[in-house]
Order: sequence, then C-alpha cells, then structure tokens
Amino acid sequence: MTPLWDEGLQSERTRLAWVRTAALLAVGALGAAGVGLRAGIHLLAVALFALAALCGALLLARTGVRYQRVQRALHEGSPLDERADAVIAWLGTLAVAAGAVTFVSVR
Repeated sequence: MTPLWDEGLQSERTRLAWVRTAALLAVGALGAAGVGLRAGIHLLAVALFALAALCGALLLARTGVRYQRVQRALHEGSPLDERADAVIAWLGTLAVAAGAVTFVSVR
C-alpha cells in the first residue's frame, strides 16, 4: 500500500490556486461594483457584484485554515470535507453572472 502523504508541493500549489481564484473574484467583483456605481447601473447588479466580492474575500481569508486542514488530513489519513469552500466559490461566481445579466438586461 502506498502512503497517502507525498512530500511534493501539491498542497502548496492547490493553496496558491485558491488564493488566485479568491483574489480575482474579490478584486474583479469589487471593481465591477465600483464602476457600476459610478456609471449608474441598476443597484441590484451592484449588490450582486458586492456579494461576489464578499465571497472572494471570504475565500481568501479561509485559505490559511483550509491549508492547515488539508495538511492535517494528509498526515493523519482522515477524510477532508471542502464543500463549504466550493459553495462559497460557486455563490460568488453565480453572483458575478447574475450581476452581468442584470446589467445587460436592465440597460
């Protein structure tokens, strides 16, 4: 039986991918909300972009905790449940899409 733990940098690369995703979601959505406020788009679209920025910021804040849980799970061989982070990421992505649709349809 091969050991579950690998000395490679897979966990670190995964953490960096989550950081990039969360930062892009937070900054992109915050920028869209700011531009939308200055351009006078519908407030629902701005609120959806703000929700997406909040989701990205929450994901970014959780990266350290997530990394520690992954390391512990790998070393102990215990299962890892990452559904909460996936739900937050999907909620942010859907908020961006809904904000864009609202922006286009209300314009």
